[in-house]
Amino acid sequence: MTDNPAAGNQRNPHRIAIAGWLIIALAGGAAALPLVSPASGALVIAGMLGLAGVFETLAGAQRQQARKLAMLAGIITLVAAGLFFSDQATKFAPAVIIVAGWLFLRSITLGIASSLESGSVKIWTGLAAAADFLLAVVLAVGFSAATLVISLFGATEQMVAQFAWVLAISFVATGAMLLEVARCARREDV
Repeated sequence: MTDNPAAGNQRNPHRIAIAGWLIIALAGGAAALPLVSPASGALVIAGMLGLAGVFETLAGAQRQQARKLAMLAGIITLVAAGLFFSDQATKFAPAVIIVAGWLFLRSITLGIASSLESGSVKIWTGLAAAADFLLAVVLAVGFSAATLVISLFGATEQMVAQFAWVLAISFVATGAMLLEVARCARREDV
């Protein structure tokens, strides 16, 4: 037993770092999404979002500042995964709408969380929020332009590849944010 009463309040930065690395690894899987057969693409995306949501929610539970908002960002990702699992995203258009909505909601959640943070965690959380917001805008603008192409020719390989990169960039931004949270948490433990 320790004499330091604050020691019981410390979270495990190692778990946050592991979650960050695992989410970055998922980015590699997202980048390889064009190699997956279109028939199983929605299930692969659902699985990746589900894993990312679980990792981010568990990492959020380890945080001291903005814990509930950090967990909410992971839960939003789990909801998006659920929509993919529920067969709502078997076509390209609904998939884009789900991902754009997911990114937009995450950007708001992370933006609010950033306002409650301090130091470099505030900066990295803000960067993750900005990345998700910009990706949501890119998808929304690209979707309106791509609607005609999709209706005439279906989803092209280039569209699927761009969609995959959107997921990969969001995963990298989230993973990098979690690695910074873990680094700062380790520094506070010293």
